[in-house]
Order: sequence, then C-alpha cells, then structure tokens
Amino acid sequence: MRCYLKKFVLAGAGLLIMTSVYIYTHRAESGPLKGPVDWIWDRETWVEDLQSHYLHFNVSIKVLAGDLQQSKKYLTVGLSSVKRKKGSYLQDTLQSIFTESSEEELDQMVVVVLLADFDMSWIRETLQKITDKFHLHLSKGRLVVIHVNEDNYPPLTGLKRNFNDAPDRVSFRSKQNVDYSYLLHFSSNLSQYYIMLEDDVSCSKNFLSGMHEHIRSMGNSKWVTLEFSKLGYIGKLYQSKDLPILARFLYNFYQEMPCDFLLSHFHRLLMQDKVIRFRPSLFQHMGTYSSFRGTHNHLKDEDFVEEVADNPPADIRTNIETFETNTAEKAYSQDLGYFWGVSPIGSENYFLVAFHEPVLISRVQIRTGSDGKDQLISADVELGKTLVKTESALDCSGFHALGSLQNGQFNKPDVQKLVPTAVACLRIRVTAPQPDWVIIKRIQVWTVKAEKKKHEKSGF
Repeated sequence: MRCYLKKFVLAGAGLLIMTSVYIYTHRAESGPLKGPVDWIWDRETWVEDLQSHYLHFNVSIKVLAGDLQQSKKYLTVGLSSVKRKKGSYLQDTLQSIFTESSEEELDQMVVVVLLADFDMSWIRETLQKITDKFHLHLSKGRLVVIHVNEDNYPPLTGLKRNFNDAPDRVSFRSKQNVDYSYLLHFSSNLSQYYIMLEDDVSCSKNFLSGMHEHIRSMGNSKWVTLEFSKLGYIGKLYQSKDLPILARFLYNFYQEMPCDFLLSHFHRLLMQDKVIRFRPSLFQHMGTYSSFRGTHNHLKDEDFVEEVADNPPADIRTNIETFETNTAEKAYSQDLGYFWGVSPIGSENYFLVAFHEPVLISRVQIRTGSDGKDQLISADVELGKTLVKTESALDCSGFHALGSLQNGQFNKPDVQKLVPTAVACLRIRVTAPQPDWVIIKRIQVWTVKAEKKKHEKSGF
C-alpha cells in the first residue's frame, strides 16, 4: 500500500512540477507579469493560469516586525517556530545566526521567522522577546517576523493516515508542510538563494561565506538542492527562482508525507538524481525536546564544525597503501569522502600535506577512525618549514612538533604561538606499528591570514 501511495504521489507531483515549469517558462517568454508582485504579501502573487488548475493559494501573510528592503539580498534564512511543550530555542537560534556572521555577511542576509502557532498569547509574547533582543537587526532589514492566521490553512484534521501515523502526528506534520509552504511563498522574492533551518539549531562561524564558496565551486553545474547538514530539512539550500514551485508542491501534497520526504522527492522530480551534500556541516541541531509532544530529541550531526576550516591549496602524499578509491586527497578536501589505508602500518609511514604557498597556521584539527574503529593509534603531528621537491618525490624539512594524536584525534588551537612563522607543510608521522587499517576522516587547517581577511571581504 505504501509503495502504491508513493508512486501515486510521485506521479502527481511530477505532473504538477512539469506543468508549473511550463507555465513559468511560457510566462518568461511572453513578457512580465501583469500588476505588481514585489512586497505584496496579503494577496495572490501567482499567475492566473495556476489559480485555475490547482488548490487556491490566496493567503494573507502579516508582517509583524522588521523593515522589508527593496533591494534583493544574497541569502534568505527561513525558519518556522511553534509553541513547544518543553523548552524554547528560537532566541538562541537567532542569536547564533547573527553572532556567527560578520557585518558584511549580515548585510547580504535576511532572516525570516514565521511564528506558526495559533496561540495568539504566545505570538505576542514571542514577538516581544524578539523585538527586545534583536531590535537593531529588525530596523536594518536583517530580520523579518511574519504570521499567517488559522483561517488561511487548509483542513488539518480528518486527514489521510499514511505510514500508519497517529491522527495527531498526521495533523502536526501536515500543518508543518503548510507552514513551510507559506514561508517559502513569502521569501521567494527576497534574495538570490534561500536556506531552510529549524528553530533549534546553532550555526558555524561565517556559514554564509562557507556556503558562498561551495556555490561557486558548483560552477555552471545544474542543481536544485544543496545540503549543508545531514539532518532532516536543516541546511537545505535552494535557488529562489525555484521557491514558488516548491511552495506550491508542499501545499498541494501537505497531507501525504512529512516535509523532509517531500523535499527529497522535489529535487529528484527536477532531475537532480543524487544528493549534493557538503562537509563539514554548517548547522547543528541543539534542541533537546521535539516540537511534537515535547518528546526527547537527541539528533546530532557528527559532521558539524563550529568554524569552517580554510584548508589552503595543497598537494597530498602518503606511503600508506590506499584501499580502492579512498585516496589521500579525500581526507583534506572537506567533501564527504575520507582516506582509508591498508595495514600493516608501521613507524616508517606518514601522511603529508604540502601547501602550495607558505601559510601561517592558527589551528589544526585531525579526526581518524569511524565508529571507534580504524583509528590511527600512535602518531605525531608536525609542521615543516622547507619544502623539498625532486622529480620523483615531495618532502619537507625543518619540522616542529605540535603534539600527538589522542585516541585517534588531534585538536591544537593557537598554533601560531608555538610556530610564529609561515610553514610549508603539515605531516602526520606514525610512531608505532598497528595491525588495523586506518581511516583519516578529516584534516582541517585554519590560517591567520584567512581569519583576518574574512572580516575584510564582502564579495558575494
């Protein structure tokens, strides 16, 4: 039954999206929309052709706080929040977004918060807390708070019990789909890109700059969704031009399945077959209690880092035998791969990162192993001052020891206090034999030069 339902939903979704794409393409070719579409949030902004074919989408979206800007930003950060039975994380989430961003990044960003509960006392109380704490960001157009009245919602009871979910669970997840549909609808003309968050997340430092670099790395490749977290619908990035279709998609199939299921179908229906997820993750789930029933929720993204590494360009070398395609470069690239080396591993083995240009390093972090297995047990981490190149080899000299791996892990801040000059390479040198294979999951390098420049550039 579930398989039949999925096929039915996918067939209907495919027809919806293909028809929507045709209408939007036809509209683009035949000229601009009739009538104003900018900042008109209290009436229908869809073209007339769509209104006659699909569910009505007339919705009055109220702006409760914040100054809407006429110029488009680079990024909209969208999140929806409801009253929780236990705990509240919205203020902390907003604080993380703003404090982990530079002034230049904030000028290219707008955060849209949908207060999606129907309890008006909670709405007024939450709005007051937001305006008290974030009044400066509201006045600068960096934060907008919106609300949609209950009478704008489709039926939320007596819905299909797909996946054998309890009725209250179906109502909760169905309303959540509509919440996000309205949030996307409102956000569709605010910026070039849109990222989906929840109201209980923390952010990596300079996450916008990290996303910007990854978007640039995609070049002219076609994509629908880029993922910056492995959890649910946290950290899912879209191009704003796709938001109207996505909003309609969530609305039309609001009672069929949870939002993260629908989002995974959406990119496949628009011909992005594979998930495109970047590592490290830029967002972490920090809530302890779920917004549904207040149940415990301990989900964590082990790929999250509080600050994205610089990892300056480098050549990677190792004399540890590589298993299949798990090459040495994958430990340094910050993508999803990792290095996997074959045993036996002895004290003559090493892993070398040779920088293209000398760098002044501020921090080094290394993670080895997976689920407690294949860790590099005994190894020292060293920085070399002089690069030695020959026709057949690449090596370094003038090493300074930073320390040893502990339980397969290494994290050294304030490196420039130990080594105050630029270095040419980083070496992981095995100090004792081990019979097990080894996984080097991640090598991260932060540089002093990059840290200073982050606050100087705003080239988005």
